[in-house]
Amino acid sequence: MTPLLELRSAHAAYDRVTVVRGVDLAVDAGEVLALLGPNGAGKTTVLRTAAGVHPLAAGRLLLGGRDVTGAAPRDLARAGVCLIPEGRGVFPNLSVRDNLWMMTFTGRGREEVESVAYARFPVLARRASQAAGTLSGGEQQMLALARGLATDPAVLLLDELSMGLAPKVVAELYEQVAEIARQGPAVVVVEQFATSVLGIADRVAVLVRGRIERQGRPDDGLRKDLATLYLGSTT
Repeated sequence: MTPLLELRSAHAAYDRVTVVRGVDLAVDAGEVLALLGPNGAGKTTVLRTAAGVHPLAAGRLLLGGRDVTGAAPRDLARAGVCLIPEGRGVFPNLSVRDNLWMMTFTGRGREEVESVAYARFPVLARRASQAAGTLSGGEQQMLALARGLATDPAVLLLDELSMGLAPKVVAELYEQVAEIARQGPAVVVVEQFATSVLGIADRVAVLVRGRIERQGRPDDGLRKDLATLYLGSTT
């Protein structure tokens, strides 16, 4: 089966500093790939290169087996790649409803965008007229997810979904992520804290100093190795 998203020998740099070194990653339809690693490992840069937001210095990006290396972010978005960056990226001064209505550029009507969002996250229906900036952190993350899903993505890229959220809220959000994957999209989740995502991940890749140090299923062996792979940090 051809992966929906694939990076081959990917290198990326900021000015003259290389932060991603020869990364090979592939994710299939309906699969959740957890990209783990300590701070500064290059995880966010990998996601940004997959979304076309940051250029590859070397290597290739493929979407459904087609080489899209160098494609503009807007073209990758139109092709079905959706990046939800760290920090949620909602418009705090706009209402929940207005945040959702901004996604009608995808061709869906306002009612459809809202109904899909509220069916998945009922709390947003109760907050529809509330300013997004006054929502709780978890509710803002739900809104960010709902906005992204309005594009009907083939590939969903999530950066630090758990940041700043209570464990119970994180667990609820990741249940939704697992359900999203079951409906067909390929999902890549960047996380620093492994325990947040291992329960729903189909595969795990551990990035350390810009290189993939371990890939495989989230079995007990990998869990035991994480502390060492994180260079002594806790997981």
